[in-house]
Amino acid sequence: MNKVVSLPDLPEDIQFAIRLESIFMPHARQQRDAFYLKGGRFVHYTSAEAALNIIRTKRIWMRNTTCMSDYREVQHGFQILHEFFANKTKRDSFIKALDACSEGVAQQAIDMFDQWWNDTQFRTYVTSVSEHDDKEDLHGRLSMWRAYGGNPARVALVFRLPFFSAGATSLNLMFSPVAYLTNSESHDVLGRVIKNVQNNVDFLRSVDRQTIVLNIFSMLVAGVTCLKHEGFHEEREWRALYNPLRVQSALMEGVTEVIGGVPQRIYKIPLDKAVSDALSDLDLVNIFDRLIIGPCPYPWAMYEAFTDVLTQAGLQNPRAV
Repeated sequence: MNKVVSLPDLPEDIQFAIRLESIFMPHARQQRDAFYLKGGRFVHYTSAEAALNIIRTKRIWMRNTTCMSDYREVQHGFQILHEFFANKTKRDSFIKALDACSEGVAQQAIDMFDQWWNDTQFRTYVTSVSEHDDKEDLHGRLSMWRAYGGNPARVALVFRLPFFSAGATSLNLMFSPVAYLTNSESHDVLGRVIKNVQNNVDFLRSVDRQTIVLNIFSMLVAGVTCLKHEGFHEEREWRALYNPLRVQSALMEGVTEVIGGVPQRIYKIPLDKAVSDALSDLDLVNIFDRLIIGPCPYPWAMYEAFTDVLTQAGLQNPRAV
């Protein structure tokens, strides 16, 4: 089980990053802390074919947000942010709070977001996982199996990720819980950000200006890419996000594949320490917990196949249930 570490146990640079996230992304920080406090695990529901490919290659694919089931999701988050900043009172409060830390820093971050907006909506790549409960170890979650109702062979890969991942940092991935909030609730979170800034003025004045700009920018990007309609809350989704133009990593592999008859650019996350020692904490052998075979006519054949391929991947006594 992952050990949840307290702040004094973490390196100073990690403590610094956590404090900034607590100020600028309080809702995500709260979700992250609650999840790791209970020693949480993640699950990736997918087709048996895709899962076999993930295990064999130690790579998981990231697809463009425009190819998601609901390609309007990014627009949904953008509309909520737009409504907040279109309100002069709210916008002025946001800018005033940050200007007290560094003059013009808020507008600089907003301008940066606007400049990168087309790239954010058209060149952001994502892979999704869900929170996994102990009671789902045997059968998984019915609503998630239904999402793959047209596929007769479905599986769920269950794994653990570290509280802090050096691998994710080297891959330049943003890994964030999805927020299922109404417009009003989303605006309330931005109101909390304003209060947090006001309560941490002295600390923020000691922070490099560009660091503040990048944290505000990241907050806005997370707002448009990790915000979903409250009706989807049962998914309990987290997203790994990558933007190859803005934050490139030499460890990420970009290729063109045909998926469902549609040629598209994808990026592959290497879950393989053979690629780089920096990826040790994300190596498939280290993060794998179990594989759940979904409802299908071929459970025994799939059990044998996945036990074999997991063993070949380096796992001892692999669990396929």
